[in-house]
Parts: sequence; structure tokens; C-alpha cells
Amino acid sequence: MIKNVVFDLGNVLLRFEPLEHVRGKLGDCGAVEQVYQEIFLSEEWALLDRGTISEEEAVGRMVARSRGNGLSIRQCMDNWYELLTPIEETVDILKKVKARGRRTYILSNFHRLSYENVASRYDFFRYFDGGVISCREKMVKPDREIYNALIERYGINPNESLFIDDAKANIESAGKLGFATIRFDTPQRLHEELVERGVLDE
Repeated sequence: MIKNVVFDLGNVLLRFEPLEHVRGKLGDCGAVEQVYQEIFLSEEWALLDRGTISEEEAVGRMVARSRGNGLSIRQCMDNWYELLTPIEETVDILKKVKARGRRTYILSNFHRLSYENVASRYDFFRYFDGGVISCREKMVKPDREIYNALIERYGINPNESLFIDDAKANIESAGKLGFATIRFDTPQRLHEELVERGVLDE
């Protein structure tokens, strides 16, 4: 029986579309794709997830390395958290899972300032019994250690737990530890799978 349901945040509960964010900030200029790559595919972005660099330092490094896009990088990084908006259909599923008596947790790769921002803005965080955020642990998914941190901190039995994430590598790591898994595609499909597994009613 599934007693615990563990949710990822980005593109599961929170919409994360960084290329659209850059396009919205810069318009149709020819640098959109390059600026997107210089920010969101950078080494610094990964270090922010791991919590080993400050946002100010990360932006400084991105700008210093950029080939003429420094101002655009700063523009896109200014209050970039605005691109993180709730996927309301999944939030409704979280509430239903909680109402069915399951314990609910977060396991997510996230930057410190952005996590503090969304956790203060969106009330769905109150439906969680706990969570592990990468920047606080100095470790990231799909590393085995971050899953073990969740297991040990909350006394979770993976064989009684379901893990939901949109990334294949993260799902595979959870499965190796004994979690049942669902790779997130759409809220509608997630609801169907939760019904199939007996976690939710029709």
C-alpha cells in the first residue's frame, strides 16, 4: 500500500519554461537562444541547485563569460522566479492525495532564493509533511544520497512510497531504491495513474 507520495516541483507542481521567460524579457531579438543557454544550461545554474554558489556570484560569472550578452543576462535573471507559477491541476491532485490520508513530501532540485520565493508565495506548500531541497543539502538528484536524506529524515519506507518526477534519470534512481515511480507527463495522466494504483478515487 502506498502511504507516502513524494513530489518533484519543477514542471510537476510549478511551471518552469525558461526559454519562454527569456523570450518574454528580450522579445524577438536574435540572442534569445544564446542567452537561454548562457543562463539555464550553465555550470553556474547547476551549482545554484547544489547550493554551493550565491545567485549574485553566479550572475557575475555568467556575465563575465558571456560574448556580449551581459546586460541581457542580468535582465533575465532579475526576479526570474516570476516564471515559476503553479500548475493548478497538479496542485489539486496534491490536495486530493493529502485528503486521502497519504503523507506528502517534496524532493526537488532548487536554488535557495527561488525556493524561498515560491514557498512564501504559494499556499500549496502547507500540504506537505516535509521535504528535501537540493540547495540545502549540497546534493542533487539523481544522486542516491539525496533520496537517502529524505528516507532517513522522515523515516520513509521506499516500498510504501511513490515518487513523481518529470526527469527520467530521477525516476530511475528512485526506482533503484524501491520507490514506486510515475514519470510526470500531464496532470490528467498523473490522476489516471494514481487512480490505477489506488492512491486516489475516480
